[in-house]
Amino acid sequence: MDPVDLVRLATTGSVDDGKSTLIGRLLYDTKSIFQDQLDAVEDASRLRGSDYLDLALLTDGLRAEREQGITIDVAYRYFATPRRTFILADTPGHTQYTRNMVTGASTADIALVLADARHGILEQTRRHAFISSLLRVPHLVLCVNKMDLVDWDEDQYEKISNEFRDFATRLDINDLRFVPISALHGDNVVEPSLNMTWYSGSPLLRIVEDIHVASDRNLIDPRFPVQYVIRPHTAAHRDYRGYAGQVASGVFHVGDEVIVLPSGFTTRIADIDTYDGPLEEAAPPMSIVMRLEDQLDVSRGDLIARPHNQPEVGQDIDAIITWMSDDVSLRPGSKFAIKHTTRWAKALVTDLQYRFDVNTLHRDESATELGLNEIGRVRLRTTAPLFFDPYRRSTATGSFILVDPATNNTLAAGIIGGPAQ
Repeated sequence: MDPVDLVRLATTGSVDDGKSTLIGRLLYDTKSIFQDQLDAVEDASRLRGSDYLDLALLTDGLRAEREQGITIDVAYRYFATPRRTFILADTPGHTQYTRNMVTGASTADIALVLADARHGILEQTRRHAFISSLLRVPHLVLCVNKMDLVDWDEDQYEKISNEFRDFATRLDINDLRFVPISALHGDNVVEPSLNMTWYSGSPLLRIVEDIHVASDRNLIDPRFPVQYVIRPHTAAHRDYRGYAGQVASGVFHVGDEVIVLPSGFTTRIADIDTYDGPLEEAAPPMSIVMRLEDQLDVSRGDLIARPHNQPEVGQDIDAIITWMSDDVSLRPGSKFAIKHTTRWAKALVTDLQYRFDVNTLHRDESATELGLNEIGRVRLRTTAPLFFDPYRRSTATGSFILVDPATNNTLAAGIIGGPAQ
């Protein structure tokens, strides 16, 4: 499948705004549910005493989620239309599980930000929109849900849309769209609503089918982090030496001159191999094995680029951090392991510059630490050079995670650069 034909969606927003129900409605109305799945949801709905088909149960798969009626982990579902194939990430709305929302939105092409028509824009709505903008999700769609509970009131929809539009002017959002829906009844989800004739726009499915995502990929800056060195050591492949990994950005062609970092040696691409056979070129997010014309010392964690288009190299990193641990806090002087592309190093927090207030986007420069789900700008010093690009230029080489070296738990997700200071 052409990667352009695959679109990743993430539902975001506050708890009980209807994210799981919306995904269930999309699956149901596009006939993407097997009969046994539908039978199981009907049985579960009856056991819960519901007098309607609870489509949220299609994604709330954990027992704790069904018992509490909330989303805890990220649930992934798949569906296709004649125009596109979609992967949907249903992310949690609770503040406690913001870290799971970051995971689900980190690879999204489109973020569907839900807001309850009765309550409007809440703190978690703003938090998720802010995180989506930090993650450079190219397209955001505000879905004002539960319009049936406000009698399909156009004024209420406009009020919420204007409030979110005002907040979004302070975010880095390239494409923002709005749609009033009722996920429970299916209004403006797949088919136009007969209850909201005042809305002249497209239903949600048509919006996500029409959004142009091909230009969102970085095809300009070739970056190939080496994940694994393949040496079969068999008689038939005695001289085979390939470098496996995923193309992070840019396009590589057989015969291209490339540079290997950190050694700085240059060579040319001899072959590009895949499971389905050799290729003449490779682009993100393809997984390939690259073979080089010369026998160079290349290992996991190295990066292959073009000699005249190289990433930045450095050990001092300015980054925006989303802290994900409730066991420890981030403070100046803290030491962690850092994983950037396929490269590992140790990192020291040399400075916490400020912490964000997600409601006002105010920068608290007096902050001395970051706790669970808090976001701030930090400066790191790494023990080994990293080969990176600003996140807004390349999400793959502009992002990293911080890991507790004692427990191997992921503590934070970071993006290099971020909003201007």
